[in-house]
Amino acid sequence: MNPGIAPEPPGGADGAQPRAQRLGAVLWPSFFAAGVATMVFFAFVDPLALRDMTFPELPITRKLGYTLGFFMFWIATASASLFTSILLSPGSRFNRPLSGD
Repeated sequence: MNPGIAPEPPGGADGAQPRAQRLGAVLWPSFFAAGVATMVFFAFVDPLALRDMTFPELPITRKLGYTLGFFMFWIATASASLFTSILLSPGSRFNRPLSGD
């Protein structure tokens, strides 16, 4: 390794990562966060009581309530992870030098 040359970032010279790796980096941690959030939330809230307060006319069982809650938490945490991923993208991918300067 030459001390005068910076090492090439993973994924190529522009720092781009493979799509599967980027998708995994967003979905995998958000899956675990959604699992923890679901356990904490439903330790204090009964899905049937929540149904009775919000949508009493819908035939939502307790099991379906847990499932819907998990996916809602997963969407929320995946959105946060995706936003962080976008913010951490290398600026060179979006800020191309202006021609003619």
